[in-house]
This record gives sequence, C-alpha cells and structure tokens, in this order.
Amino acid sequence: MTMNVEPTLGTIDWSRRTGGRLEGVQRRGLLSDVVRVHAVNAVGRVRLALHLHPGRNAHLPPSRLLAPDSALTRAATHAATRVLPSVLLGHSHRTYTFGRALGEIEGIDVDSELLYAAALLHDTGLVLATGTDDFTLASARVAWDVAEEVGLSTAATETLQTAITMHHSPRVTPDAGPVAYLLAAGAGVDVVGLRSWDLPTSVLESAVTDHPRDGFKKYFARAWADEAARVPEGRARLLRQYGAFTTAIRLAPFDE
Repeated sequence: MTMNVEPTLGTIDWSRRTGGRLEGVQRRGLLSDVVRVHAVNAVGRVRLALHLHPGRNAHLPPSRLLAPDSALTRAATHAATRVLPSVLLGHSHRTYTFGRALGEIEGIDVDSELLYAAALLHDTGLVLATGTDDFTLASARVAWDVAEEVGLSTAATETLQTAITMHHSPRVTPDAGPVAYLLAAGAGVDVVGLRSWDLPTSVLESAVTDHPRDGFKKYFARAWADEAARVPEGRARLLRQYGAFTTAIRLAPFDE
C-alpha cells in the first residue's frame, strides 16, 4: 500500500505543493518557533551588550571564509548580479560569510559551493515574484536555471532549492541539512542580528566593509512588508505580524 507522506514545511516539495501558504496547525507550530527564537535573541543580545558573548573568544582565519570559485558559484554570481539591486546583493554576500563562519565555529561540514549559490540566490524572488506564491519559489526557479546551466545533480539541486525555500522559516535546525541550516543562520545574522553574538567582531566588521549595507535595514523592511501583503497566508506575514520583524530589523546590531 502506498502512503502519502506530507513534505516537511519549507522544503521545495512543500513550497511547490502549497505555494508557501500556511494552514492553521502549521501557523501555530511556527508561532511556537517564533517565541523560542525571541527568547534566544533576547539572551544573546544581553550577552553581546555586556561583552560576555562567546564570539569575543572565537578565531576564524579569513581564508576559511573566502567565496569558493567553481562553475556553480560563478553562474550563481552572474544570475544574482543580473537580478538583484546592490543592497540585496551585498546582503547575499554577507549571508554567505556569516553562515560559513557559524559553520566553522560549530564544526559543520558543508558543501561551500552549494551554500554560496544558495546565499547569492535566496532573495532573487523578492525582486522577481508575482502572484500569490511565496517569494522563495521564484528564487528556487532561478536556482533551478543555474543548476541546469552547470549540470548539477538532481540531489544537489534539491538541496539548493530547499535551502532557499526554507531559509525564512523562523527556526531552521541542523536536521534540515548543513546548507539549509547555515543559509538560514547567515541570513538571520544579517537581517536581525540573530546569533551575531557567536561571531568575532572582526568577522562582522569585515563582512560589512567588503559588502557595505547601503541602507539595508530600510530597504529590507519595506520589501518584507510588500511580501507580507502579497502573500497574507505566508511566513513573511506571520513573522511581520507576530514576530515583531520590522522592529527586529531596526534593532539589528548594524548601523544601517
């Protein structure tokens, strides 16, 4: 007997099936995750303010955070540069740096090429999406085109797309796989400062120096509000309505 197994929330399969629109039980589950993330963020930001954060003692050789060079990463960079305004392109680069840095600190073995491609492409949908589907589906379509261009395997393509469609769930755990976990973690650092206390100040500062924020907070808050209005049953709306997301963006430990 064949059993229909529901795909995990946030994966590319779930996103295609639902358009990224949440049902009641899913929404309640994510709200629980939002509460847990708020608690972690509050404790971490206090430790950061008191200079008692673990990142102050961490050391990461800059060479470990360099962008990988391959056919995949070059194609992803080309696609992202073609689509994204500079403010989102900078965010994409910083997301890779922060995600890779957290992976180094945690000793996570990750495919850096897939992580880099996911980071560069994850927000292309914020520019391209239309209709009522979650923006990450448009991002995943860009990733598919890139994967096809370079002949990426089916499994690697699914890993890349799921990392993208899952990255803005409020709590992505290591069980989602290294690429999805570190993409979400890197984006969380850059957008709201989540887990910034785990990183050395030198990493935070050099990422911003190499890829300036250029008014990122204001731009991203507006883009997120547009996405929440466009997909009222999606995760962006949930984060904005119940996660104090606009305030969290404003309070991220970066100047702009």
